[in-house]
Amino acid sequence: MARIYARRRGKAGSKRPAGTPGWVSVDAEEVEQKVIELSKRGFSTSKIGIILRDGYGVPRVPQVVGKKITEIQREHNLASEIPEDLQNLMRRALRIRKHLELNKKDVHNKRALQLTESKIRRLVKYYVREGILPHDWKYKPESAEFILRR
Repeated sequence: MARIYARRRGKAGSKRPAGTPGWVSVDAEEVEQKVIELSKRGFSTSKIGIILRDGYGVPRVPQVVGKKITEIQREHNLASEIPEDLQNLMRRALRIRKHLELNKKDVHNKRALQLTESKIRRLVKYYVREGILPHDWKYKPESAEFILRR
């Protein structure tokens, strides 16, 4: 989201090579089983990707398996109800809200809360449109803490 709220530009970077690198020693079935095992142990999708990258030498799961981690989780009914990026934004908004209860005059974090909650609303609109969240799903700051505990 470059230059929506800041004057900075996006990050440039090199392109990833196409296809599976030759040095990957694990096959697709092993990676899929490891994703299922780590999901059952309660790891988030990003944490699963990091574990597979650092511990097993899998650069990207879709290159090896042909499916994303969330697709594998959905096939085995292990995916969470709320997508991980939305959960992380809700946690951030909750932390800022708790901070503002103690520091009522912190205008910079009041603005940060507005920006975070607008990102949440945009993301919810996208997920509702894509059918990932139900059509009646709304972000409510009062119920966010309850939703994140489950």
